Amino acid sequence: MALATWLQVARMGGRSADSNREYFLAGGTLTWPFIAGSITLTNLSTDQLVGMNGNQMLLLSWWELSALAGLAMLALVFLPIYYRNNCTTTTELLEKKYGSKHLRATVSILFLLGNVFIYLPIHLYTGALFLKTMFATGAPLLAIAAVLAAAGAGYAVSGGLRAVAVYDTFAGVGILGMAALVTVLAMAAIGFDFSGIPMERLTMLGGPHSPIPWPTLLTGMIFIQMFYWSTNQTITQRAMAAPNLREGQKGILAAGVIRLLMVPAIVVIPGVCAYKLFGVTGDATYGKVVSLVMPAWLSGAFAAFMAAAVLTGYISLLNSSVTLYVCDLHEKFLVSKPNVPRLNAIISLVFMVVSIALVPIYSGAVSIINLVQKLNGLLSMPILSAFILGLAFKGVDARAAMSAVVFGVGLYAIFSFVWTPIHYIHLMLVTLIACVGFGLALNRLVFRKRAVWTLGRAPDPVVAAASGG
Repeated sequence: MALATWLQVARMGGRSADSNREYFLAGGTLTWPFIAGSITLTNLSTDQLVGMNGNQMLLLSWWELSALAGLAMLALVFLPIYYRNNCTTTTELLEKKYGSKHLRATVSILFLLGNVFIYLPIHLYTGALFLKTMFATGAPLLAIAAVLAAAGAGYAVSGGLRAVAVYDTFAGVGILGMAALVTVLAMAAIGFDFSGIPMERLTMLGGPHSPIPWPTLLTGMIFIQMFYWSTNQTITQRAMAAPNLREGQKGILAAGVIRLLMVPAIVVIPGVCAYKLFGVTGDATYGKVVSLVMPAWLSGAFAAFMAAAVLTGYISLLNSSVTLYVCDLHEKFLVSKPNVPRLNAIISLVFMVVSIALVPIYSGAVSIINLVQKLNGLLSMPILSAFILGLAFKGVDARAAMSAVVFGVGLYAIFSFVWTPIHYIHLMLVTLIACVGFGLALNRLVFRKRAVWTLGRAPDPVVAAASGG
């Protein structure tokens, strides 16, 4: 895959003289197949295969099915705005709307905190856990994670987004194929007979005490998907690296088709089958079922593709994290024209070391996927409120939006660690509404500005603001 990636990148051409655009947006050369492949594999890594199958119930597939709504919002609503405003990062849109580099930096820091302290170490943990479980090796979990991190960091530093996206796409073909094979073999191992498995593990209608109670699909779930697919730099960066908007939208549409046809099944069915085979096995489920059903002559290839899955997710997160740091923080507050390749290498190394050190913290989690989704709320809804206030209203002071973001982080922290009156997905919607309301109230009462609803009106409020309109 490394050789194929190198050859493809060499053929792509279109090198940009702008180092930021070259390193972080692939010089605007990503065609729709590479956008679709990179988006799919950035999301589908071992945290999905290991974490969702570890719940051993079909209900978890709602995370993937509802993602179609998020992809549609990215393609039809957010991506056109990013392109019209020539954005390198999603947070750049906030600066252009509010005229505040400080708000941009605040949101960027929150993204970085999530990437470096939550998502990067979890990618390493789930990948190392899978390899350790599948091969029943005595190697320390942290050592396996460190090897994966070093390989991923080396790749991210050497090639920028162009190499990352091409590698994602080539690896994705093998990963999706192998994951589909595991799904079929797991069903064959139980004779395609799901009898004897408790109904709560087969139902798609979650009860009040399930990981996804069905009413949450109508409340917080839609806004979780909006945040993840439409404002999250790790995802949107791929779509913003196309030569034009239409090519980016084609890539998103293709990613949606792949997701609908393949992803929900491969992230839950093996886990349900494993329940009948082994009982409750938690996050070790996927490794155990693969070890049982995968033919010996294919196990090496599967391990290689799973290692690639870890690397794709890790590399993508690392690349987007460096993008946020360089464009939103370093260039804005330290050095306006840094040596991007050198800075990329230094910051990647720092983030890599921190993510390795944090792997042991997540090793005791009962369910890694539920933990991730719950922690998401600390950042997702407060950040989304800044985008909503900026896109849906005109006349909102940047200080009001920034205060709303900080308020939301504190509010959701209380909901998570002090008082949890209802399911955390419901609380995400509560947090979002509270943030928007807090921002509007502060804007009017403290900063003496009147917010005007502009969503759906022409011209686009962001474009008008950017052009002085």
